[in-house]
Amino acid sequence: MSLRYLTAGETHGPQLTAIIEGLPSNLELDFEALNFQLQRRQKGHGRGRRMQIETDTAQIVGGVRHGRTTGAPVAIIVENKDWKHWTSVMNVEPIEGNDEAKRRVFRPRPGHADLNGGLKYNLKDLRNVLERSSARETAARVAVGGIARQLLAKFGIKVAGHVVSIGEVVAAAPTLPIDELIAVTEESPVRVVDKDAELKMIELIDRMKAEGDTIGGVVECIVTGLPVGLGSHVQWDRKLDGRIAQAVVSINAFKGVEVGIGFEAARIPGSKVHDEILHTADKGFHRASNRAGGFEGGMTTGEPIVVRGVMKPIPTLYKPLASVDIDTKEPFTAQVERSDACAVPAASVVMEHVVTWEVAKAFLEKFGGDSIEEIQANLDHYLSQVEAY
Repeated sequence: MSLRYLTAGETHGPQLTAIIEGLPSNLELDFEALNFQLQRRQKGHGRGRRMQIETDTAQIVGGVRHGRTTGAPVAIIVENKDWKHWTSVMNVEPIEGNDEAKRRVFRPRPGHADLNGGLKYNLKDLRNVLERSSARETAARVAVGGIARQLLAKFGIKVAGHVVSIGEVVAAAPTLPIDELIAVTEESPVRVVDKDAELKMIELIDRMKAEGDTIGGVVECIVTGLPVGLGSHVQWDRKLDGRIAQAVVSINAFKGVEVGIGFEAARIPGSKVHDEILHTADKGFHRASNRAGGFEGGMTTGEPIVVRGVMKPIPTLYKPLASVDIDTKEPFTAQVERSDACAVPAASVVMEHVVTWEVAKAFLEKFGGDSIEEIQANLDHYLSQVEAY
């Protein structure tokens, strides 16, 4: 069975809900570690007042018994602590009152899904669009990715993320082992190792906030401990780097993806792009470098996966851009909803988890079984086969 999930819920609704199907039985879950991942998503310099309201925790309400998965679908809910202020506006039952009482949105915000969604679904209250299209939904994706992270960890696979740049401020590329990278970036308010860049990033974010503006950036995800051969070259939709790229761009406000050296490969000769193949008795086949970011032919090479994502500035501005009233068709300034000056550090955490999910999905496609024990046996057999090759 393929690993998959669905999410439901709105940014100001009572809760987010996620259902995961395809997890094996006997996966021991660390609930504290799962909630730690949700807390990481809420950190980062530049976050707005919403992060002071919400303290996200994941409640597992199905598919787990006595700390272990049973093989049944796993159901997760993440409650919205701000729901008490929205019980009337977001009620599933009809309510009486005017547009103001219903908090109707009729002035679409540039850069959001408001207008496109209203036209597509024929909705005259654009709140019905923005409530679901909000980045709040990424809390559910971090929850499901957090469980996928624990699955991969059982087999020695680790995932880290960090911020490459915010605006024009670029951090020096980290060279730390993955465990150290995880520890150091967790202590940084902008998730970087480079302390000089950290100060400049904080200063830039503060300036953008003071000006009523927003700023974006680039984040990177690294996955280590992978076997050769996850993904496939035989069909376009089975290439793992392509699947990861789609998942990354599906994150709210993400507009680009690079794998390995990415767009730099267009500017330099092939001799400086491709990774030479080596073989030693202790390491077997491996690469002299990792410019390809852990992929060749849509499959993992055994080198670390390195993927970067580009996040645009958040389009909700405190100095609103011009828009058009959908009722009167007259020009207006877009309505302001609660927002962050910069969510790049938090987006780094979200990207970690969508990448983790795609890797876990490919891992189970390759080594799948109905239990952790069966998967381990399948992996051991394959690794023996690769070693003997």
